[in-house]
Amino acid sequence: MYYPRHAEEVVQRLAKRKSVVVLTGARHVGKLTMLRALLPSVTSVMMNHPLVRLSAIENPSLFFDLYKPPVVVDEIQKVPELFEYIKDIVDETADKGQFYCTGSQNFTLMSGVSESLAGRAGIIRLLGLSLREIVQSTYRIPFLPTAGHAEAVSASMEPLGYDDIVRLIHTGFFPELHQSEGDLDDWQDFYSSYFQTYIEKDVKDVLRIQDESAFIKFVRATAACTGNILNMSSIAEVCGKDVKTVQAWLSVLESSGLVYLLQPYHNNFNKRLAKTPKLHFLDTGLACWLLGWNTPEQLVHGAMWGHIFESFVFGEVLKSYYNNGIVVPPLYYYRDRERSEIDLVIEQGDTLHPVEIKTTSDPTSSMVSSFRCLDDIGGKKRGEGAVVCLAKEYLPLRDDAWIMPAQMV
Repeated sequence: MYYPRHAEEVVQRLAKRKSVVVLTGARHVGKLTMLRALLPSVTSVMMNHPLVRLSAIENPSLFFDLYKPPVVVDEIQKVPELFEYIKDIVDETADKGQFYCTGSQNFTLMSGVSESLAGRAGIIRLLGLSLREIVQSTYRIPFLPTAGHAEAVSASMEPLGYDDIVRLIHTGFFPELHQSEGDLDDWQDFYSSYFQTYIEKDVKDVLRIQDESAFIKFVRATAACTGNILNMSSIAEVCGKDVKTVQAWLSVLESSGLVYLLQPYHNNFNKRLAKTPKLHFLDTGLACWLLGWNTPEQLVHGAMWGHIFESFVFGEVLKSYYNNGIVVPPLYYYRDRERSEIDLVIEQGDTLHPVEIKTTSDPTSSMVSSFRCLDDIGGKKRGEGAVVCLAKEYLPLRDDAWIMPAQMV
């Protein structure tokens, strides 16, 4: 079963304005599948195929004589030589929507785009299925913790129960896991294969890893840090490497679309704010597999449940921005030297919207007491906020804050 992706509209929009559309995201999030569904008459060429890749490397000038645009080039970062030839073609014709390029290694891909296709390419970041896509909601506007958003999204989708949400968080959001009914053995098989493929195909293309077991320990230690402020020294200690190595490895996880480093909110008027990012593992199913939470029941009774739930909610918020074509979303967390903390701050012009993320189904007003810290930030005003949680109904918590069920993100 194919789930229509909200980013389809962004592809169509960019193809009318740009000669090249670049779609980046982790392996198996559905980049090529979406393009094939959206562009059924356009030829797709896969650079994972050794013979095709060899042909492109040895005869790049003839390659696009054989595969004339419009064309989809999958995993183009494997043949960076093609970027210059694409540049020459689009400069000659100036036609829009000629090339649709995908890549699962963002660092290599975007290096080629910035060097050869600057100004010629529109960029889209794609993550796994969003909750809205799974329930086939038609609401596509980026999340804000406001009454208007809650009313609009609730009108576009059926409510989900607690067990459904927990099951989805544990399953994860790779499309393959939702195409047919599966069991926990299928879940184990998928993530075991996925992780090994990731190491063999992506990591070794970028890093010359001599100690694979240390890298596996590193990824698991990173998953254990999801929803927490990043501490590279503790990760380095777990995997037995120095901080510089951990920093390099973390950049690969980030560029592969597996983790997101949420930066602290700051401006020039407030010197008290934290400087270290918060780490979020972007697929909660993969995080559960890495950490050994093998059933939904183990997850909700385990020590990581609150952090994984926070990463789930953050991931859904991030998807709502990426799926709208916003590649640098205005998302932050807040923490000052007095340890007042807000899980998520969304900047909208001169307004800051605070969000707390809790696993409770019965939040209290004390959970939003830290929201007042935003009142001291010069040049900004505090907007509506929310506690995103496992409550069943959308309700007012205070005059300026709402109880918002997780499915409304």
